[in-house]
Amino acid sequence: MSETIETWFDQPLIFTIAARHVRGRLVRLGPVLNTIMSAHSYPPVAEKLLAEALVLTVLLGSTLKTEGSQLTLQAQTGGGPVELLVCDYKAGELRGYLKFDADRLAEIGSDPTLFALFGEGFLAITFDQAATGERYQGIVPLEGSSIGDAAEHYFEQSEQIPSLIKLAARHDDAGCVAGGLLLQHLPEGEVGRDRLHVRHDHPEWDHARTIAATLKAEELTDPATSLETLAWRLFHEDEVRVEPGAAVARGCRCSTDYFAGVLAQFPPAERAEMADDKGEIVVDCAFCSRFFPIPLAAIAGHDRGD
Repeated sequence: MSETIETWFDQPLIFTIAARHVRGRLVRLGPVLNTIMSAHSYPPVAEKLLAEALVLTVLLGSTLKTEGSQLTLQAQTGGGPVELLVCDYKAGELRGYLKFDADRLAEIGSDPTLFALFGEGFLAITFDQAATGERYQGIVPLEGSSIGDAAEHYFEQSEQIPSLIKLAARHDDAGCVAGGLLLQHLPEGEVGRDRLHVRHDHPEWDHARTIAATLKAEELTDPATSLETLAWRLFHEDEVRVEPGAAVARGCRCSTDYFAGVLAQFPPAERAEMADDKGEIVVDCAFCSRFFPIPLAAIAGHDRGD
């Protein structure tokens, strides 16, 4: 492990343990996370949920190998106070939004279960592959103590890859900090192995999972500890190899031109009904909490292909 590399915030650390046929990622979000959070006034419970979901999105999205591919994580309610949670990652750009009933959320306490937050909700994880144009989606119930537990269930059901996910978030005077770990046992057939089956009780995996499970929430969110240090603490006896991933930035792809193109898909009569007295359709972007007044003339320009 190189002593010259230090990864702190807003950049995943990729690591492999070849002898154990294990791969993983660590990430800690800080400045980017607070930029995303600043678009809305989230109460502590909502902030923690969204922060952990954003960390999970980076952990999963950074596994995409083709430029332009996108990972979307969406959780919808089955009657809970959280109505919608959506995050996506594309080419290092991250965004997320949480819609909730503030009164009902205040009633469920400071450490609610997933059921208290979502009711009988579900988690959808979607991979859009840029190279092939294909879309892969897995949907699992929101079960367990955290959204990370639900994601583990996704990998077990949809990918059949033994996985461990740990997420943590906290808020102090400097703002919100959140971190996470994704650990996976390589399916047999990768890295020179014969592809036979996936064993969830493999000794290699049991060893790595047991060690990774000792990682504490305080370590994931400690700004004074680099991600390389965390990887070394956990797996120094297993010759862990690390490399930094792509830096993460807040990315909201909203623009006047983009929304004009979307609105151009509506018939002219419907656009006229949506417009205000100034002849503009005002679009509200939930991700960045900005309003975009789109003149009808600009939408008509997209009709003509201008």
